[in-house]
Amino acid sequence: MLITVLNLSGSSSIAQVNSNSISDSIPLEQLSRYKQILYYSSGQKDRALSIADFMENAGIYFQNEIGFTPKTTLFVLAPEHWATYAAKSLKEVYGFPHNLDNENLIIAAENNDFWKSFLPPVDQLSAEIAIQVKLAYGQSDGSYSMQPFFDLLALHEMGHSYTSQAGLEMNRYWMAELFVNIMLHTYVAEKQPELLPALEAFPNMVLKAGTADYQYTSLEDFEKLYPTLGMGTKNYGWYQCKLHSAAKDIYNAGGSIVLKKLWTALKNHQESMTDSDFVGMLEREVHISVANVYLNWNNH
Repeated sequence: MLITVLNLSGSSSIAQVNSNSISDSIPLEQLSRYKQILYYSSGQKDRALSIADFMENAGIYFQNEIGFTPKTTLFVLAPEHWATYAAKSLKEVYGFPHNLDNENLIIAAENNDFWKSFLPPVDQLSAEIAIQVKLAYGQSDGSYSMQPFFDLLALHEMGHSYTSQAGLEMNRYWMAELFVNIMLHTYVAEKQPELLPALEAFPNMVLKAGTADYQYTSLEDFEKLYPTLGMGTKNYGWYQCKLHSAAKDIYNAGGSIVLKKLWTALKNHQESMTDSDFVGMLEREVHISVANVYLNWNNH
């Protein structure tokens, strides 16, 4: 989620971090020899290296595909550092990944209650979903962690830096989020398909559980409530799962070329459009599967 706009193997060294959104910075460690800047809390170097390698490889892929690389700084934070760096509205929600201001990206370094809140007892899941969850998130001690999924969201958040810094006109909030999910799914499917179980199992689980626990499920509500996260963090998570699933369907229907076509279309169309005009443009210039996210939202 892009907060500010809407309101919205390296070595390490100690670095003092400064940001316009941070009034009282504290020392973090920094990875070097990466194209993007990455700071992390002490003791989290292995996590930081893993995420940095993933982001570096994704950056190379997208530079080749769409010819653009944003400038970003990623913070991988322990709980004690979260409130200092996170957006004001999310200081109490450790684990909620977000793009602070088009350039600074905030993600959690440790498992947390926010991640755990999405995972019901596995023995209450259907056999099909339970198998997916065990494969993707099962730990050697028999516990479960959503970390493999949420680590991938670093790329989702960087996607917002791509679109904002390149000057794309997203036209709708749902498109802003759908686009970065298409970026994430396309990269994983094309270059690191071994990560697909982690990317797909969580959205599958949430959507299979139905909508009874969520007050808001329409795209109209999403557009209205998105700027202030007025639907609440868990309901927002449901919307993201719906958009992750849509990104998977789009990739499966049209392949990696859809991402490039959508990038070009949103770059070229800077005008405001009605829903009908916007969806018609997506169908003509990109792919019917992208238009179908709007047209068929309530059908599945």
